[in-house]
Amino acid sequence: MKIRNAQRIAVLLLALSFIPQVGAQLEFTISGGDIRATPIAVVPFQSGPDVPVDVAQIIESDLSRTGLFEPLARRDMLERPNDPALVDFRNWRSLGTEQLVVGTLTNALGGYGARFALLDVFGAKTTLNEQMAPVRDPRALRYTAHTIADKIYEQLTGFRGYFNTQVAYITAAGSGKNRTYQLLVADADGYNPQPVLTSRETIMSPAWSPDKKQLAYVSFENGRSGIYVQDRLSGKARKVLSEKGINGAPAWSPDGRKLAVALSYERNPDIFVVDLATGQKTQITDHWGIDTEPDWSPDGSTLVFTSDRGGSAQIYKVPATGGTPVRLSFEGKQNLDAKFSPDGKSLALVNNSGGYRIALLDLATRDMRVLSNGPLDESPSFAPNGQVIIYATQGRSGAELATVSADGRIRQRLRQAGDVREPAWSPFTP
Repeated sequence: MKIRNAQRIAVLLLALSFIPQVGAQLEFTISGGDIRATPIAVVPFQSGPDVPVDVAQIIESDLSRTGLFEPLARRDMLERPNDPALVDFRNWRSLGTEQLVVGTLTNALGGYGARFALLDVFGAKTTLNEQMAPVRDPRALRYTAHTIADKIYEQLTGFRGYFNTQVAYITAAGSGKNRTYQLLVADADGYNPQPVLTSRETIMSPAWSPDKKQLAYVSFENGRSGIYVQDRLSGKARKVLSEKGINGAPAWSPDGRKLAVALSYERNPDIFVVDLATGQKTQITDHWGIDTEPDWSPDGSTLVFTSDRGGSAQIYKVPATGGTPVRLSFEGKQNLDAKFSPDGKSLALVNNSGGYRIALLDLATRDMRVLSNGPLDESPSFAPNGQVIIYATQGRSGAELATVSADGRIRQRLRQAGDVREPAWSPFTP
């Protein structure tokens, strides 16, 4: 993987030789964790027979997947109250439960509604008690459940919940001339994967716009790389760039008005910024080395990128308007594909120290902390609350996705039949 020349970059851009089953749902499995999970019980919500969604089960699954909470099995519950006034705290204390969730679902003329409460068992008090806005489509109760889980997560951890977000990723099926590539978007729990784009040509590098309404990506239509932006509502895509040579690695500016990209013009790739309204291109770097994989700081003032200008692939920063790049990474043989954390204080990146692993670089101290096990981990992407990183890795049956908490203590595998690549976690819905 050592970067040496533009031809090697082109090979890497085309090296997506994976063969998964298209459209299969991602399945989360916690594969690590060395912290004490908080015992919690999510009581089945009281509902009528015409409510098709088990809201309590979705809430329980969301919280369980974080590794921070250990739900009580329903068969072990001594009572099933649906209101805080009906809770006998002695029953839950005897089971060691520390937090309790109860609720009710209703089907009225305005649609399907939900009320929930979060209770501190040992404090014998209610800490949340809210009525959710009704939804007309019962299938939308899944998103009501995610919203409730978000509220509970924030109440108990202090961080905003991320369960009502989405993940974009790339798959391919078939072989040779019959290979079909897809860009898919699934809910953060892996449910409801939907194809955004299907093509016979390679698709790669999905990137969400800050308002979550558009996806940028690279596609090799007619055998030539191009950068496209697709509107999520209409499904319409427009070609932003298709210059000679390499067109790659789009990254949105925080205001959604520009893309940072890697362009080669048949020379070594450099970093450019493209104004999406005018098409104007501003060259940010100009070096004989290979500059690629840009990412914006949350305030839009700085770009980080991968470059081999020092002899090996390392992470550099440069003002977003251009200037003299400054090297940021020094630990390990290589460091690649850096992504800013939502608070701008650290970078998730791929560190090569005898294997490719996901690491976190503290920008204040320059301390590097390896988070994943490797040996072939790539494409890190932060959850919008900054507490979890999704990435691609190699599993027993091929490429798959995984997550790791930002402190490295909780790891999960997101399995799907076949191979899955290049995840991109969506921002919060504005």
